[in-house]
This record gives sequence, structure tokens and C-alpha cells, in this order.
Amino acid sequence: MKGVSFITDDNNRKTAVVIDLKTIENFDDPLEDLFDIIIAESRKGEPTTPWRKIKAKLLKRPKIKNV
Repeated sequence: MKGVSFITDDNNRKTAVVIDLKTIENFDDPLEDLFDIIIAESRKGEPTTPWRKIKAKLLKRPKIKNV
């Protein structure tokens, strides 16, 4: 991501991050957007559920009429 750099230790493991807020200031809330990206990246390997299954499950609930 442009404007994000990592500091590494002697073994080249990432230990810290430096964020250039001027580079990412075009976002409404740069830190919230960055956290969203971090969360999305951390969940890449998780199993997913198709939307049609989620929608069917939601429609079975009495308070939700249409999604």
C-alpha cells in the first residue's frame, strides 16, 4: 500500500509500521481504512459462505422481509 513502510529486525521480520498520513490523507478516515485492510488481509484464508445461503438464513428470521 502506498504510504506504508515496514521496519524489520535483523532477521528481516516486520516489527513496526510507518504510515505517511500525507500520502493517505485522501481517505475519509485513513486509520479506519488501514485497520479494515489489516482485518481483511488477516482473514484471507478463512472459509467463506455464499451470499445465497446467508440470504436464505436471514429471510427465515421473522423481522426481515426482503434483502
